Amino acid sequence: MGPHLQVAQVLEPGQWEEFDPFLFMAEDWFQQGTFDFHPHRGIETVTYILEGKLKHEDNHGGMGILEPGDVQWMTAGRGIIHSEDPLPGETVHSLQLWVNLPRKAKMSEPRYQDLSKKEIPIRQEEGVQIRIFSGTSGEMKASTFNHNPVTFLEITLEKGASFIQELPGSFNGFMYLLEGEGLFGADKTQGTKNQVLWLAPSTTEESQVMIQATTPLRVLLIAGEPIREPVVARGPFVMNTVEEIKQAYEDYRLGKF
Repeated sequence: MGPHLQVAQVLEPGQWEEFDPFLFMAEDWFQQGTFDFHPHRGIETVTYILEGKLKHEDNHGGMGILEPGDVQWMTAGRGIIHSEDPLPGETVHSLQLWVNLPRKAKMSEPRYQDLSKKEIPIRQEEGVQIRIFSGTSGEMKASTFNHNPVTFLEITLEKGASFIQELPGSFNGFMYLLEGEGLFGADKTQGTKNQVLWLAPSTTEESQVMIQATTPLRVLLIAGEPIREPVVARGPFVMNTVEEIKQAYEDYRLGKF
């Protein structure tokens, strides 16, 4: 999309029912001046920094710097205007996931949760490290606030190591492979770098996901409770009806964000 922005669609937008509660995920490489101030309503954006340093700023007085390994969980709620700008001379490589908000939380108070790599819970198993940005893994739980339950883990495995993550059987989710190769799930599906692997539906109350590394492996595991509500998306706004989208644009034009 030009010299200052490259975009890969990890999860393609428009698959609302299949991806529920997730809307899409983009992998971006961008430089300063790409994402100036812009609005959002009705969603949460989850930004994971792979490379570079990113400054964020908003019209509510929020500001900070995200570094590699950090995650920002932004709840747009009823409306926020923010910018995401690399520091001078930096090219930021990031993943941004849009998480839908349930109808009851669409107009909630906007908020940021900056989840520092240095401060989030870390679970250690033999040959495995699990960084818990949201939800639980084993006996460890992140303090991240969710309007709708979401598990967001970064799992790093040594070659030959294996790991089992427990999840509610009702969750919908996927894994995105950042590095290496492995075998996944009960059928030992093969996966390699830059592939998305979807979790199959479960008929049980509790479920498990097995991961086995055939090379050194780093993978994101993201899963959440489906919302099962209508989705109407227009630009930066995601609501339940066309009328609510029209109201979002009107409120933005009138300075009500």
